[in-house]
Amino acid sequence: MKIPYTEDQIKLARFAKAMGNPARIKILEILSNQACCYSSNIADEFPIALSTLSQHLKELKAAGLIQGEINPPFIKYCINKENWKLAKQLIDTFLSDKTDQTNSCHAKP
Repeated sequence: MKIPYTEDQIKLARFAKAMGNPARIKILEILSNQACCYSSNIADEFPIALSTLSQHLKELKAAGLIQGEINPPFIKYCINKENWKLAKQLIDTFLSDKTDQTNSCHAKP
């Protein structure tokens, strides 16, 4: 019987996909070093179009890694601290040293 994906595996994949772009990593670095930041200030750090930056912010927000507060015409972003901690925990668990396990994977004959 095949085992379905766990909730943690699904969440980890969602976080990893959202972080799968260097621009998004840079956005997360910027936001993790301060309480919040307006999108226009983030844009000053990038050599990309504002529309492209907006798409990256949208992906990070959809994954739950950041959150935004809209005060027209400005949007203020910050790290979603709860999901940030969860992402760290899931990544740490996934990357923990499992090389000492005695079980090995054998191909079926």
